[in-house]
Amino acid sequence: MKLRFSSMTVGLTLGVTAAVVVACAVAAYFYSVRHFNSVLEMARINALAESELIQTALEHAMLKNDRPLIAQMIEGFGKQARVEQLVLLNRDGVPRYSSAPLKHEDDFQISSPTCQACHRDPVDRRASNRVIETRGGTILRTVVPIRNREDCHRCHAPDKTINGVLILDYDAGEVRAGMTRDLRWMVAGTGALTFVIVGAIFVVIRVSVLRRLQRLENTARMVSQGDLERRAQVDGSDTLAWLGREFNMMADSVAGLVNEVSAERERLETVINSIDDGIVVLDPERRIIAANDAFLRRTGSAREQVVGSFCYQLCTGACAQPDCPTLKYLQTGIHQVRIFEHRCGNGKVAWEEIHVSPIRDASGHLTHVVEVWRDISERRAAEAKLAESHRLASLGVLASGFSHELNTPLGTVLTCIEGILRETPAQQSAQPEPERIRESAAIAREQLLRCRGITQQFLRLSRGQRSHEAIVDVREAIESAQRLVDPTARAHSVQIVVQPLAAGVHVRAGEAELQDILINLLLNAIQASKPGSRVTVEAESNGVVRIRVRDEGCGIAQENLHKIFEPFFSMRDGGTGLGLFLSLNAVRSWGGDIVVESKLDNGSMFEVVLPTIQPEPVQEVEP
Repeated sequence: MKLRFSSMTVGLTLGVTAAVVVACAVAAYFYSVRHFNSVLEMARINALAESELIQTALEHAMLKNDRPLIAQMIEGFGKQARVEQLVLLNRDGVPRYSSAPLKHEDDFQISSPTCQACHRDPVDRRASNRVIETRGGTILRTVVPIRNREDCHRCHAPDKTINGVLILDYDAGEVRAGMTRDLRWMVAGTGALTFVIVGAIFVVIRVSVLRRLQRLENTARMVSQGDLERRAQVDGSDTLAWLGREFNMMADSVAGLVNEVSAERERLETVINSIDDGIVVLDPERRIIAANDAFLRRTGSAREQVVGSFCYQLCTGACAQPDCPTLKYLQTGIHQVRIFEHRCGNGKVAWEEIHVSPIRDASGHLTHVVEVWRDISERRAAEAKLAESHRLASLGVLASGFSHELNTPLGTVLTCIEGILRETPAQQSAQPEPERIRESAAIAREQLLRCRGITQQFLRLSRGQRSHEAIVDVREAIESAQRLVDPTARAHSVQIVVQPLAAGVHVRAGEAELQDILINLLLNAIQASKPGSRVTVEAESNGVVRIRVRDEGCGIAQENLHKIFEPFFSMRDGGTGLGLFLSLNAVRSWGGDIVVESKLDNGSMFEVVLPTIQPEPVQEVEP
């Protein structure tokens, strides 16, 4: 937009500029005159008079040669108001008496800058006092010589002109105070003058400018309130008339843009409302800003009741859960996915998968949060069928080694029992060996307990009962999975090596599901390994729990790495292609993930990542 100037604009600008310049010039002139002719001169006269008075008093004490009195008088005069320091120098410039300890003795040497401020001028042009800058600040220094009069010749040689120098330093604060008073006077005068000028300008602008601007303001207010047809009244050819025409052109453009935005908003609402997934927009305080029809059907409320209320006031779905995904996102800033059971109005149970994503402005600050509610009831039913199919397949693999695993301890038990029978004599007179019988019985008991543990663990796995999330000990889960796959590993001549893991590492998960995931990863590693190789299981906890299963098998081609977690994709003959798919879904539902690294002919590494937790201490109950 090109800026136009009129005679009124130029006149006002020049008038205001001239008034301010004249006012500042007049104030500066009065300030300088009063400063140099009044404040400084008065300070010099007072300092010189006081110095001569002190000189007269000191000369009287000098005639009596009363040195303690001289020191007492110097100290007393130095304590007077405004006196910074009072020093008496001998004719060589050496300080003899001082009202206060000297901070810098070299300040009174002829070569020092403070002394050169006067000595650099000729004798006839030297003033008795002068404002000088010292290392301690600005002072008004008065120098009075102590003349060698005839009465002084008793102690001083007659050929000397002076016996010493009296230096009186005043703090320049008094001078500054005078300057401040003058400055205030100048500011007051300038302010009064400025007030008069502004008043005159205001009258002119009020008559010729403000009335027209007020009409333009009223028009702008009506447009902002929704009256897009209102236009400003334009008359004349000056700057304000040009401004009115430009405003009318802008109002025409705004009206067109508002109509376009309204049309786009209606189309966007139509698209969002046609989506089956529930969509709701929240502010950082979890107040609902917008929601589509699918979300309103889930809540069973009208739009007027939902918009403007807080999400936790609806008490539906995730809003009734303590682990709210939106609240968790606001606390951590990490994308959240939750699965919740939702009871519909007709009494049916539906499963909702809720995704929480942020909306940020151009500077990266969070402005809103979007929740997407997706009904996954059919998907969960299909996953349950897939899990059952996979479970049966896994049981088939484990069953081949299960019978062999039981035969070994049962054979040991049979041998021990036969040994006990042999040690027990047929005749009553013979005495058996108690230690050997006790040892055989202990071995038999240990092997029977082992059989019972293997049987119970296998039965728990075979039932396929989905357990609720609980606090699971990672080391126990790994050891349980190892015990179940050991027979299969021995049948394939593969060694399973479990790296030591400290106790007390826990995660929140389903115990049976986590065990099933580890068994699936171990079985895959065994089946991919060559005879004589080994499979390594290791775990670590550093903020998150990482369980790694490594094998020395054939590896996975790079083009298949992104497919192995897809359902029904398997690189093994007879595989169902469901194990990794179900395992990944289960781990992600616990807030974790599964990472894979593999190279062809170099083995593979599957890593289960889960958030770690600290289990609550168990309180002992006193009997």
